[in-house]
Amino acid sequence: MILIVGGDMEVWGFIPTFLDHDDPRPVREQFNARYIAGWNKFDGFTKDPNTHVLTYPGDPPLEPISTLYFRDEKVLIYPFSWVVIIRPDETWEACRMD
Repeated sequence: MILIVGGDMEVWGFIPTFLDHDDPRPVREQFNARYIAGWNKFDGFTKDPNTHVLTYPGDPPLEPISTLYFRDEKVLIYPFSWVVIIRPDETWEACRMD
């Protein structure tokens, strides 16, 4: 089951359709397989572990708009099409998904 909390469903676009409960792979692998541009990890952001605010040197901070829960992973969507996957061990990575 996919659970979306906060924000407007429209901000997610097609992203939820890239996830399939019958596919045992984690979110990152499913996004990589089904999103036309694949999942391309972007390095350089820092993320506050409590608020999940993203910061990048020289840019204003980005607050998450909405959270998608899929199995034991969280997917956060931010302004400017930034998407973050947070694994159960709290490791995370970001990608731009236009």
